[in-house]
Amino acid sequence: MKATYIEYSETNSFSKTLLAYLAHDEALKPFVGHWPTFEGFEKQLHEKKHFDHRGILVERLKAQYTTLLPGSPAVAKNIDLLLQENTYTITTGHQLNIFTGPLYFIFKIMTAIRLSEDLHAKHPDKNFVPVYWMATEDHDFEEINHTKVYGKKIAWEIPAVSATGRMDTSSIVDAVKQYTNILGLSDNSAKLTAIVEQAYLKHSRLADATRYMVNELFKAYGLLIIDADDKALKELFKPIIKTDILSENSFKAITERSKELESKGFSTQVHAREINFFYLTDEFRERLVLTADGRYEVLHQNIYFTKEELEKEIDAHPERFSPNVVMRPMYQEVILPNLAYIGGGAEMVYWMQLKSNFDQYKIDFPILIPRNSAMITEDNVAAKLFRVDLTFKSIFRPAEVLKKEYVRRHTKERLNLNDEWMELNAIFGKIRLRTHKIDPSLGPSTEAIKARLKKAMNNLEKKLMKAEKRNHQHALADIDNVKEKLFPGGGLQERSENFALLYVKYGDNLFRDLYKYFNPLDFKFTILY
Repeated sequence: MKATYIEYSETNSFSKTLLAYLAHDEALKPFVGHWPTFEGFEKQLHEKKHFDHRGILVERLKAQYTTLLPGSPAVAKNIDLLLQENTYTITTGHQLNIFTGPLYFIFKIMTAIRLSEDLHAKHPDKNFVPVYWMATEDHDFEEINHTKVYGKKIAWEIPAVSATGRMDTSSIVDAVKQYTNILGLSDNSAKLTAIVEQAYLKHSRLADATRYMVNELFKAYGLLIIDADDKALKELFKPIIKTDILSENSFKAITERSKELESKGFSTQVHAREINFFYLTDEFRERLVLTADGRYEVLHQNIYFTKEELEKEIDAHPERFSPNVVMRPMYQEVILPNLAYIGGGAEMVYWMQLKSNFDQYKIDFPILIPRNSAMITEDNVAAKLFRVDLTFKSIFRPAEVLKKEYVRRHTKERLNLNDEWMELNAIFGKIRLRTHKIDPSLGPSTEAIKARLKKAMNNLEKKLMKAEKRNHQHALADIDNVKEKLFPGGGLQERSENFALLYVKYGDNLFRDLYKYFNPLDFKFTILY
């Protein structure tokens, strides 16, 4: 594949807040740590606090990988490196989308891998390990129970139970068949089919299935996959769980910081609650709330704790206390020797709402890295794009705008009535003067007639354009075709399409090319073709 790059601002696909962050807008400085540059990482390394939990982290990772490690030597090596004080993690996280979900799942992970390598090249005396944090405690099953392959939706339709990582995969057989049937017959499709079937049909929990599939795809790069729904890891977070539930510290800090962010004209993504933890069992994941009589209630479950009972429950079973979206990032930073978090635009924004909470708990705030964003197409689509006088930059504009511009460039006729309107406008100036002399009150009537004529002229221009479009229908059909291939359903390819058919075509070269062409700290939109 070949690559070209354009500025994120030229895609019209990213938020004002994200673009301001990439521009190092000083208005955002109170909401972030160091800027996402190599200089920022120099400072982050210098300020990084000592990490005390390396032994526990390594032990739990090895326990979670079980039989996968002998066949994953680069992974095993990186796990062992975590025992060394000069080893740091570069983390991305995502929900357990079946079959990896949309393309940006793959892009997140490859950004973490490539950034880890780039940092090691800058600091050869240190180790940087890419980590995928599985959001196993998330319970938004409807967000992850489907994927799309060339627009065809493949879904796993069952009732959600508790945390998605704990869900039983025995009913996913039909979705697996639908997915693998699309792949066709080739060496690459056979390889992907084997991975998918082994992942989802040979593992009983969604967390284990996801770990297997992601490991098979990225084990050569030494990617570590962590499941934080783990009692030993929650033990490390227990002091903050207890303090935050009883004191509501995060609610106060995040609410205030969110107001400050909004006051500077930036949007926010999440809202902190008084208690930012769920109570988690194999059957349910429900919010914990403080009642009027001073007890702690697990919503919808008729479970109550006094303050003393709650403290004992946290001490005995920290694994039952699941952080929500505003506390999960802090849990991550407590149990990993982490330097940076890689996420999408919305994730960048909600992390900005959290910095004051990290400050009050004296937890290092990571450098925020917007993931690489990309579009992958083929030579024949690129050729068709160039044939209709478009570029990879212009293709981000609306289809109707592109078609009108094409027609105007290629028509032999003049399709606008600007000159005629200027003549009519001069005539109306004379009419306005005459009517004013006769009766000044006729001015509004004159303007109304002018407005109706202007509307009629505009409609006539549209008809001229429509008529001329018929003379260029093949080229305009090509524009529609290219737009639909590159922007399925009208949105960015990476936000809807699965990687399956790209893998069938390119195999592991897909990942090699992403690794080759992604430049995580350049912050350019990547187009591969």
